[in-house]
Amino acid sequence: MNKLILVIRLSFIFLAININSQQIFLEYSQKIPGTNVSIEMAAIPGGEFAMGSPNNEKNRLADEGPQRKVVVDSFWMAKHETTWNLFQLYMDREIDENQVRNTSNEVNIDVDGVSSATTPYVEMSFGMGTDGYPAISMTQLSASKFCEWLSAMTGNYYRLPTEAEWEYACRAGSTGPYHFDEKSESLDEYAWYSNNSDGKYQKVGSKKPNGFGLFDMHGNVSEWTLDQYDAKSYSNQTDSVLYNPHNYATKLYPRVVKGGSFMNPDYRVRSATRFSSNKQWKKQDPQIPRSRWWHTDAQFLGFRIVRPVEVPSDEDKIKYWIN
Repeated sequence: MNKLILVIRLSFIFLAININSQQIFLEYSQKIPGTNVSIEMAAIPGGEFAMGSPNNEKNRLADEGPQRKVVVDSFWMAKHETTWNLFQLYMDREIDENQVRNTSNEVNIDVDGVSSATTPYVEMSFGMGTDGYPAISMTQLSASKFCEWLSAMTGNYYRLPTEAEWEYACRAGSTGPYHFDEKSESLDEYAWYSNNSDGKYQKVGSKKPNGFGLFDMHGNVSEWTLDQYDAKSYSNQTDSVLYNPHNYATKLYPRVVKGGSFMNPDYRVRSATRFSSNKQWKKQDPQIPRSRWWHTDAQFLGFRIVRPVEVPSDEDKIKYWIN
């Protein structure tokens, strides 16, 4: 009898913990201290998916396969691409004194020690707009340092997504070329790409979101990930299942960019499409040596942030920020 009561009590405790965990893992709004600016974060429940494209997917490229089974842990992802409104706060650094300091923070570092992107020598929106528009042309280092600054300011740990996290979030359970049903919906409902963009990026969130509540995962601006690009990285894998894969970068070029942009045709904004960064993206940069912070010729390139549910070690936090 006592054993039965114990089992019932343990079951109840487990159920309560489970319910509480589900309640904690919800979408939320991250306010930037000292401003009225917030970042809307969507809750992305972890799971398994087939990464890459199948052999019969139209217009697929060889670097998208073979498909591999991947498992990712739960994380939050920004609903929108990082805007100039946000990125300018990082560049200006006028609100640093509002840093949140709390012993329960996921991150406790002095914001004054975080490097800031230098002021670019040209107007970096190139006349396409700044208020509510995606920030563009930053290097991966610049995007990662924004994440470090934001982490210091808020006390929550933020970084760029891995390639696997990005594609998992984009697909939102879909297995086709895009995250929507092509039989009943069209790409124009979800994406800014070469057919409808008028040759420029558009305000974030002006198209329909995917099943996870994420906007502009197809098109508008391409987005940085953490991974080193390797055309054969999929075919070189021998494990039947990969858990939270991350191809850690050991050299500056090339790195993986996902999503396609307003410049690309429909087949280059598919979920599985991969782009590789290129030093030619600095071709017009007159600085010697060329800037660590800007890719002046990559006017199609931006990023969005993630926050893992499982907070990494202090060592790994730094590793992802300087990747």
